This record gives sequence, C-alpha cells and structure tokens, in this order.
Amino acid sequence: MAFRVAINGYGRIGQSVLRAVYECGYRDQLQVVAINELSDIETVTYLTRYDTTHGRFPLPVAHNGRDLLIDGDEIRVLNQAEAGSMPWQEMDVDLVLECSGSFSDRLTAQKHLDSGARRLLFSQPAEADVDATIIYGFNQQLLAADQTIVAAGSCSTNCIVPILNLLHRELNIISGVTTTIHSAMNDQPVIDSYNQTDLRLTRSAMQSIIPVNTGLNRGIDRLLPELAGRFESLHVRVPTINVSLLDISLNVSESTSAAQVNEILRMAAEGPLRGLLGYTEEAHASVDFNRDARSGIVDGTQTRVSGGKMIKLMCWFDNEWGFANRMLDVAQGWLNIK
Repeated sequence: MAFRVAINGYGRIGQSVLRAVYECGYRDQLQVVAINELSDIETVTYLTRYDTTHGRFPLPVAHNGRDLLIDGDEIRVLNQAEAGSMPWQEMDVDLVLECSGSFSDRLTAQKHLDSGARRLLFSQPAEADVDATIIYGFNQQLLAADQTIVAAGSCSTNCIVPILNLLHRELNIISGVTTTIHSAMNDQPVIDSYNQTDLRLTRSAMQSIIPVNTGLNRGIDRLLPELAGRFESLHVRVPTINVSLLDISLNVSESTSAAQVNEILRMAAEGPLRGLLGYTEEAHASVDFNRDARSGIVDGTQTRVSGGKMIKLMCWFDNEWGFANRMLDVAQGWLNIK
C-alpha cells in the first residue's frame, strides 16, 4: 500500500516532484493525495500539463473543479495560506513535502504536524533544530522512524557533499572555495524590477550574470563537520532556465594528479554511488543534462591539478530534476523505516 503524500507549494520543485513520482518509479510507494497552492486550479492544471523545461506531462492531466486528475488519480488542490489550517488529519497524510520555500523553521513545520501530518520533509536547507538534514548517497543511514521533521538539503549540497566526502577520505582537504553557476530562478525578474532583499535581484535575469548570496559553505560545515570553517562559497545566476554547474577549488595535503582525482570519482560513480553521481569525459554543454536524475555529474575533461595539491573540478547538475528525485529518495527511504 502506498504512503499518502501532500505537496505544500507547487512551484518549480513541487511540480518537478509530482512529475518524478509518475515518471521515475516512485508511484508504487508514494501516492500524492493533495497539493496546497494559492493559485487557482486552472493554472495548476495548465502548469502540470505543459512545462517549458521538462516538456508535456506524459499522462493525461485534467481537473474536476476541485481535484487535479492524473491518469485516474484524484489529487485534492487546496488554497490554504496558513500551515495550521491544513486538512492533513482528515486526509490521513503520512508526509508533507514542503516545497513552498517560504519557511525553514521547525516551529512552522510543526503546524503541519499539528494539523495531522505524521512527518514533514523540507525541499531546502532548514534550521539546525530539525531532526536531520539528509543527503541521499551520503548520510541516509541517519534516517529514523521517530524523526518527524527532516530536510533534504539543497540541489548544490546534494551535488557537492558526496564529492567532498570522497576526496577528503582519499586526499585530506585542507580548504576550498566553491562557485555555483546557477540557472535563473523565479525570484528574479525578466526585466528590471523591485526586490526588497537584494539590489542585485532587481536586475533582469535574462540579460546579466548576477552574483547572489549563498549559504553553501554553511551547509558543508553542517554536513561535514570535519571540514567546518574550511570553505567559502560564491553563487552567480546565469541566463539559462535549467541545469547548473559547481566550480570547486580544493587544497589538499596529499599530492595528487588530475588522473588520480578522476579515477577516485569515476570509480565511485560506477560503484557505490551509481545512479547518484555521474562521471563523463565527453564534450558537454549544460543542456545535455536537462532532466538528468543524478545529483551531479563530474566533467572529467575539466579536472585540473596545480602544484600537486590544488584541485579544480567542474560538476554539472539539473537543479530541478536531480533534486526532486533525491527528495523522493529520502521520502521513500524514510517512510519505509519501521
């Protein structure tokens, strides 16, 4: 019998999560029974049926005025602004997938539990007082049946943390700097417009490369405490609609070569991290990884080592589809723990 799941927030990640349930083999265990989104059901239906990035939904999509109808499934569409007003008890919801991006604190998450949901999984980095932050392929063994509020990290932590873990074990990382080269997001305007939090986000997403703030180094600190304080991180948005790139610079204590670094990562991609980490030496552009379900793909053609101890890596990731699949991996694994 499938677990009953609700999606709170139906933006880019919420929509990708729903698609991945139907397209990537999660449907047998995860049944989406509700979507909470402030938009009207006509728009929800339209944005499910058609998607500029991921194409048409592969199954019939319609609505009956209250429910989104997908291939015989009825998914209740709610328009609740308050977390404490959700009908999760009435709907017997096992797990809320929190995809709104509007909060990251335990107190607000608890309101979903108070409304009857048994568990909540954040689609973004959450505050430190959640029960766990899980990067699938790195620390999913920390999931436990008595946990109620968990975070799935971010698209960039899912990409980088398994790589850093591998290289630290083999070469001992001393310090590092990361630059996330990220596709435009929906907090950016198409043409210049007002933004209340960052003057750089007033500028057109389609005309500029725009630096924005990032907490990736804090995520590395939390997930890899042995590397705490050793990383700084930058983030720039670029005028593409999907697929991003992590530019990673590392200082290590063990002398190495580009060939050795690539071999470490290639063996992991073909072995214990198969399906989660990729490795390629083909001549790629970002569009080649649209709808790639892996957390990250190391571009071995771009690996460099300077002076034996300074490593430069580039790793591609689909910031929507890859992360949606990892979030569902965490959800499925967590719900199956008795």
